[in-house]
Formats: sequence, C-alpha cells, structure tokens
Amino acid sequence: MNRLGDQEQISNKRDHSQSTFVAEDLPQLIADCIAQNRSSQKKLYEKYAPVIYGIIRRYIFSQSTAQEILNDTFYKVFTRLSQYSFSGSFEGWMRRIAVNTITDYLRKNIKHEQVVQIDNVSIEPWVPTDIIGKINYKDLLQTIHTLPDTQKTVFNLFVFEDMSHKEIGELLGLTENNCRWYLNDARKRLKEKIKALTP
Repeated sequence: MNRLGDQEQISNKRDHSQSTFVAEDLPQLIADCIAQNRSSQKKLYEKYAPVIYGIIRRYIFSQSTAQEILNDTFYKVFTRLSQYSFSGSFEGWMRRIAVNTITDYLRKNIKHEQVVQIDNVSIEPWVPTDIIGKINYKDLLQTIHTLPDTQKTVFNLFVFEDMSHKEIGELLGLTENNCRWYLNDARKRLKEKIKALTP
C-alpha cells in the first residue's frame, strides 16, 4: 500500500494556480485580522477560501452545504487566530480546522453501514497510474463523490489528510478494523468505476 502514491496521483490532477501572496506578510496580516481589520480579513479569506473550499468539496457534494461549512470554518479561523503559534504551516493549521468542521458535520448527518467485525482486512490496491492518467481531476472527484458517505469520508481522510485508521476511527466513531473495511471497499468501488470510464 502506497498512500503517498495515491495522494500524488490525485493531487497532480489539480489546478495549482494561486494568487500572488508574500509569506512574509502573513504575521502582519494575522495581527490585523485579530484587530478586526475588515480589509485584512477579506484578504485572508480571498487567499485561502479556494483551497479550503476545494478540501470541503472532496467530502461534500452539495454546493450549498459546502459553502455553509466553508463559512463555519472561517468563522472558527477568525475566532481562533490568536491561538496560531507560527510553529507550523498556517495553511495546515486552517486545513485541520476545516477537516474537523467537515467531520463534525458528517458525524451528525451520515449513517454508517453495518460492518462485520474482522481481525484482518486485505487492502485493495489503488488504481494503477496508467489508468489514473487517462482521466481528469474533475472526473476523478465526481467518481469519488459516487461513493457512499462513510467510504468517501474514510478514503479522503486516509489519502488526502494522511490520517491513521486510529485517528479516523476516533473522528467518526468507528473501530480501526471498520475503517480498514471502508477504505478497502472505497478502493474497490473506485477501481471499478475508473476502469469503466477509461478506454
């Protein structure tokens, strides 16, 4: 199993265009946001909202629901800015807030399938690189969205957020073995669907 390979295959499909932003400006921008400077808050939102929205859309199909979660995420960001320690990536700090907001929503709104408890799960290999290379990122995301909610969430958390089965289980209220089952099922389903989309 090569989780990094999974993430690289998918991430390479993205549009990496970013607005111009000087990293050295970040401490002052954050300070201004904490001081309730509306112009600075707007600047920070416009810089990071597309990235955070993209993360949310991997989990949430509904645009209106995704926008609500985005708004909730930025509310939390702005109210917690004073807690950011500058010891790590600011985008990573925001990402964790976004993922926690997403999983809070999903915990309240998705119902898990009944899964038989098993001791060992053989993880289905990810789709081969040559097949991934034949479809675009938009089609890939649409395919991921066809997964049942729990499978989609476990897959996203494992592949994109690099979480362990223990961490995922704690977030979603699942056992580690159940997380493995959902991940395996997601991979099997994706493999079949992606192969059907390619010549």
